[in-house]
Amino acid sequence: MNENLYPLLNKKVFITGVSRMRGIGYTVATECAKQGASVLIHHFEEHDANQEWGAEQLEGVFDGIKQHLVSGATFDHVHANFDEENAIDIIKQFLEKNGAIDYLVYNHALAGFDGPLKETTAEKLDKHWRINTRSSILMARIFLEQHHQAETGKIIFLTSGQSLGPMPNEISYALSKGALAEIVKSLASDLADSNITVNAVNPGVTNTGYLDEMESWQRDKKTFPFGRFSKPEDAANIITFLLSDKGSWITGQVINSEGGFRR
Repeated sequence: MNENLYPLLNKKVFITGVSRMRGIGYTVATECAKQGASVLIHHFEEHDANQEWGAEQLEGVFDGIKQHLVSGATFDHVHANFDEENAIDIIKQFLEKNGAIDYLVYNHALAGFDGPLKETTAEKLDKHWRINTRSSILMARIFLEQHHQAETGKIIFLTSGQSLGPMPNEISYALSKGALAEIVKSLASDLADSNITVNAVNPGVTNTGYLDEMESWQRDKKTFPFGRFSKPEDAANIITFLLSDKGSWITGQVINSEGGFRR
C-alpha cells in the first residue's frame, strides 16, 4: 500500500531552481512531497526578479511544499548563486547538514539573457556555462561522494529541445543545455557501478506564466497538436515516475515530453 500511495516514501530528493509557484521546480517538489519524499530545495530568486514576471515571496513557496509533506518527511531550503565560486561549497555544506540524499533533480537554469550569434560574447558563454552546466556536473560529484552504494541513487537533468530543432536567439543557452544532454550517456555509464541512474527530461515549451498573454498563439497553435503548451505537471509526472521504483531500469536517456510539438 505504501508503494502505491507513497512511491517516494523514506526517500530524500534535492531539487534546484525552486522559487516560483508556477515553475517546474515547485511542481516537482510538491509532487515529490505528496508521494512521501523528504524535500530539499535550492532557490535563487534574484534570477526571477530580473525577468518580466518578477520574484515571488519565498515563504509562500516553502509553505506550499510543506503542506504536502507526509508524516515524518522533512523540508529544508538553501539560497545559492551558481554564478559565484562559493556556490558549490554552499550546496555541499547544506547537504552535509541534511544527510545523504537519494535523488538529485536539476531544474535551475539561466535563461532570458541571450541572443543570436552577433550578440554572443565570451561573458554570455561563460555565464551560461557556469550556471547551467559547470554547477550541475560539480553537484553530481558531490552526490556521488555522499551516496551509499547499497541504495539506488538517481540524477535527473532538465534540458531543452536543442537537439530537435533550432532555438533562435538562444545560442549560449542552447549550448549549455545541449552539453547536459550530451553527457547523460557518459555519466550513466560512469555511475552505473555506483548504483546511480542518470537521465534528462526535455519538458518542451512549458507555460510557467510567461506565456499567458502570448500574442502569437493564433499563429503558432498549429504547432501544438493538442491545443496547449506543456504544463509543469507534465514534467513533474515524468520526473516522479523516473524517481520511483518503476523508473529504476531507465538510465542514459533523454526523454522529450513535448506533446507532439511540430517545429
